[in-house]
Amino acid sequence: MIVSGGARTAANLGIASVLAVFLGACSSMSLPSFSSSPSVAPEPAPAPEMPATIRPDEIVGKWGLASYQNPNDRARTEAAAKAQCKQPYVIGAGSSGGVIMHLADQATPQELRLKGSPSGKNYIGPPGPAGGEQDREIVSFDGRVLITRFIDKDAATRYGNMVYVRCAPRA
Repeated sequence: MIVSGGARTAANLGIASVLAVFLGACSSMSLPSFSSSPSVAPEPAPAPEMPATIRPDEIVGKWGLASYQNPNDRARTEAAAKAQCKQPYVIGAGSSGGVIMHLADQATPQELRLKGSPSGKNYIGPPGPAGGEQDREIVSFDGRVLITRFIDKDAATRYGNMVYVRCAPRA
């Protein structure tokens, strides 16, 4: 029997194509597992956001703003922040119950949430778990002076403790 070279090449390509189809089908098929290893449980859903002990309407308003690195500079920084009321930082009310503020290194303010935590700390940041990288911790708040510190180490180093002093008496 005489077989031409072209027929042999066509036969080899046909066999290769059939093998490729079978191998492709094997990788997309899910065969039952007969191993005795236990299955991995799915991760639990993230806990719902806890409400903060500070309400958004308590921090909406005009604030003098300054910052300090050294805790010994706090009193001096509060006075410097009060002097900034000529050009106040405005914390606005958000449309979905948050506050309008800047995130670290962002030129445009956006709506942020006040979030509580099981430890009792309060945070300001985008939606998500309290204490996230973009959040800032509320270090202290007495209604007149708000002190925050960014969670992100780099931002915390650059901005320090942010001191907001209310510019006008509360209505």
